[in-house]
Amino acid sequence: MTLTHISHFTLTKSTSVLMNMRIALLLLSVCSETVFCFSHGKVEVACGDMTPQHDSDPSTKHPPFNIIADKSQFSPGDEIKVTLSMASSEGKHYFKGFLIEARNAGDLNEIVGSFKLISPDISQLLKCDNKEGSAVSHTSDSHKTEVQVIWVAPSDSPSSVQFLVTVARGYKEFWVKIPGPVVSQNGAAPPPQTTFGGSIGAQTTTSTILSHSFTSEGCGGRKSCLRDPEGCDPQNDTTCHFLSFSALGSNVMFELSGPAEGYVSFALSQDKWMGNDDVYLCIRDTDRVDIKAAYVSGRTHPIISSQNILKGIAWRLSDGVIQCSFRRDIHLPPENLNRFDLDQMYYLFMAHGRAEDGRTHRHDHQPIISTYRAAITGPPEDLTGSRSPLLIKYHGAFMLIAWTSTVSAGVIMARYFKPDWPERNILGQKVWFQLHRMLMTITVLLTLVGFVLPFMYRGGWSKRAGIHPYLGCVVMALAVIQPVMALFRPAPDASRRYIFNWMHFGTGTVAQVVAVVTIFLGIHQQALSLPAPWSTGVLAFLVVWFVLADLVLEVHRRGFLPIGKYLKNVKIYTEHINFDDKEEVVFVPDENETYSMESCFKNIVLAIYLCGNLGFLTTLLWSIRAV
Repeated sequence: MTLTHISHFTLTKSTSVLMNMRIALLLLSVCSETVFCFSHGKVEVACGDMTPQHDSDPSTKHPPFNIIADKSQFSPGDEIKVTLSMASSEGKHYFKGFLIEARNAGDLNEIVGSFKLISPDISQLLKCDNKEGSAVSHTSDSHKTEVQVIWVAPSDSPSSVQFLVTVARGYKEFWVKIPGPVVSQNGAAPPPQTTFGGSIGAQTTTSTILSHSFTSEGCGGRKSCLRDPEGCDPQNDTTCHFLSFSALGSNVMFELSGPAEGYVSFALSQDKWMGNDDVYLCIRDTDRVDIKAAYVSGRTHPIISSQNILKGIAWRLSDGVIQCSFRRDIHLPPENLNRFDLDQMYYLFMAHGRAEDGRTHRHDHQPIISTYRAAITGPPEDLTGSRSPLLIKYHGAFMLIAWTSTVSAGVIMARYFKPDWPERNILGQKVWFQLHRMLMTITVLLTLVGFVLPFMYRGGWSKRAGIHPYLGCVVMALAVIQPVMALFRPAPDASRRYIFNWMHFGTGTVAQVVAVVTIFLGIHQQALSLPAPWSTGVLAFLVVWFVLADLVLEVHRRGFLPIGKYLKNVKIYTEHINFDDKEEVVFVPDENETYSMESCFKNIVLAIYLCGNLGFLTTLLWSIRAV
């Protein structure tokens, strides 16, 4: 492949990546205002209750739309034209999304018949209730004033059919199950129609404002509590994230509080992994709070429940803190498939984040996860939790030990202690070499285990960790290259030994530098957010401590700090002052004694370094344990 081809390929690849990024950003911007958050209208998820997943209640205003059928009676196989259009010119004279269905007028849960399209550019068929073409929805979020479809009466049609329509103008302005005309088979009388606030079956929940803040009084006695920081009280600490629950007859009372820009939430989970969880959100909407039940099927946006399962809803906003309380039945009817029974044991998640126009964004920090399962209706407990998963804690601890302790000790051993212990061997090899090899082997093993742990936790590559995982891969590769390179090193007296020495030194130094940079980035990742700024300062002192020890030993090795000679001169001066005739004194230095002094100096420096290193490392490991 020529250089021109490579450049063309690279340019094409870059252009493709940029185009993909633009498309993704465009879809994100559209999603914030589109119906059901699906601009393409594939909204089969809403077929049953016809309710958009918009994190807010449907409008109770009179719907400004007309729904007209060109026939009032039909026979099986007949076609009826249904028209949805604007009824008023006041305000916004358009709608963006829609969902049209035909239901059995005697049982509005039964979908009847199928549709044909008149305008396929703005409408499309959906498969609802396992029936092809049983509903019609939009194809985009373009502004529309009218849409027409054809309904085909089935051979087994009920005596009367009613058309229902959900229409949305925007994310927070929509109407659910607007009742349309009722058409009946020839000779059949139409049943009476029932409407509620312009929508069939639209439910709203009233809420009250809390008169005072929640308190931690009674935690572990009258109610179970999960708090961060541990032991905090939401009554007098605005930084306190607080969840409490207590059984009240056939209900459980929940209290949730925490500082947040948009929402606070908690979830009941069967494990410590996000996904398939029963979620409850308190979402700030200007000067009020909406309280919702939801469900997450994975690392995705919560799906808001259309069922009204919460009772006694109350909320409070004060000093940037969102507080809400509600009751929920311990057992719910079978149709609430994604709600958990509260007489079981679950892990508890607490999260908070931003919200815009009532729609929640991904949580700002790692959720607080209870240390163990809690019995929701069991005896009250004062629970503990952590924002950092155990696997990520081990990842951080292993990498810290490997690249701030064992590797630095191994480097010092190889660089400055080769002349020491010349007459001693360990398993046939010099002492310095065996110590160096042992420390570097520990480094590689710790790095390998630490490298695997985040993948085990995430179940794959982390897309929100920035450059940290990329640098981690570089460190892992260099850590493996070093021992492989050492296996093929030439003999000490080989003519090309210097090539290996420089490559071994260069690769090791680059690995150590990149590893330190990666650790600095890692200690403030969302999954392991150590207290700032002091944790950064301790890590910086740890690095500087190694640089100082290395500098002192290097200066000593190059003869700029000849400690043996200095001590020898002190001894000469001491001998001179004990005699009257200073000229007759001749002192002959003992080379073994000088060497012993220099070796002792290096050992002292190494001991001081190891003690300091252990102190700084212990502090960081303690902070990892505490998060």
